Amino acid sequence: MENDIKLTKLASCAGCGAKVGAGVLAQLLGDLQVLRDPKLLVGFDKSDDASVYQLTEDLALVQTVDFFPPIADDPYTFGAIAATNALSDVYAMGGEPRLALNIMAVPKDLPKEAVHEILRGGYEKAYEAGVIITGGHSILDPEPKYGLAVTGFVHPQKVLTNSGARPGDVLLLTKPLGIGVLTTANKAGLLTPETLAYANRLMTTLNKAARDAMVKYRVHACTDVTGFALMGHSTEMAQGSDVEIHLNVDDIDLIPEAVELARLGVLPEGMYRNRNFAEPYVDAGEIELARQDVLYDPQTSGGLLIAVDPADADALYAELQAVVPSAQRIGTVEAYRGGKRIFLR
Repeated sequence: MENDIKLTKLASCAGCGAKVGAGVLAQLLGDLQVLRDPKLLVGFDKSDDASVYQLTEDLALVQTVDFFPPIADDPYTFGAIAATNALSDVYAMGGEPRLALNIMAVPKDLPKEAVHEILRGGYEKAYEAGVIITGGHSILDPEPKYGLAVTGFVHPQKVLTNSGARPGDVLLLTKPLGIGVLTTANKAGLLTPETLAYANRLMTTLNKAARDAMVKYRVHACTDVTGFALMGHSTEMAQGSDVEIHLNVDDIDLIPEAVELARLGVLPEGMYRNRNFAEPYVDAGEIELARQDVLYDPQTSGGLLIAVDPADADALYAELQAVVPSAQRIGTVEAYRGGKRIFLR
């Protein structure tokens, strides 16, 4: 199938790099009138990963939607990545996804075999997650797109948001960074097959194991690192929690090939959007520009950024090492002193 069609050639941008920038999105949503409901525990006001609506004393509904243009040439792989990415938002809230609906846009001349393979990739990844895809909606569009609307469940007292980080918390990350750079390089034919396969493995790894581990501990905040990059999502966490974040860049797993490509100027457009949004809040210290670029790199189906109580940090870190692609202890949360929100060292 991959030899028959190159899906990424049909799209102007790839994966989560297609997201509207965080700053622009805030402006677009800024003055919209919305209903107020005390049962809505989490809405879009603090840029969280999903909405949460309380149903009973012991049960809340988690809802999210995510879709994007192809980030892989192979249709099956594209479908699997898109589904993995969509499911991640529920995991980031501490929830368990249960139901999903397909969202698909396809060119009228896209072979039906390719469409089937996209759907098969999504269905098989949902099956792995224990999620039932119950239907969906499709339209004709010159640029293919695929994703899921996902419904999950969480206990109302155990919802994790990106705005609960506390001074003293330890920050953990569960996947390496650099996917946006790698996929941009792949569109230009600059990746080895081995590096491409590695990137695809990362993007099709569910955050289920990370979620299952973290809910055993005193985690105060969580978000998945996707289109707004580590810097964008860290900025949202710092602002929402009214704290500042200190990151040890040497402890962050930056994919070596991505750093080398960044030094050559191979960077996705979304990196510049993320930098425009987050850089005013960042003290970059003496960190090399190329390494900064990877920190601003939009990730597709990235890992979880977890703010955990310092008393539980060692235990959670040890458990994550056995179950996630790259367990990293990357920094700390500190009390806000005014000025910058993110400090790189």
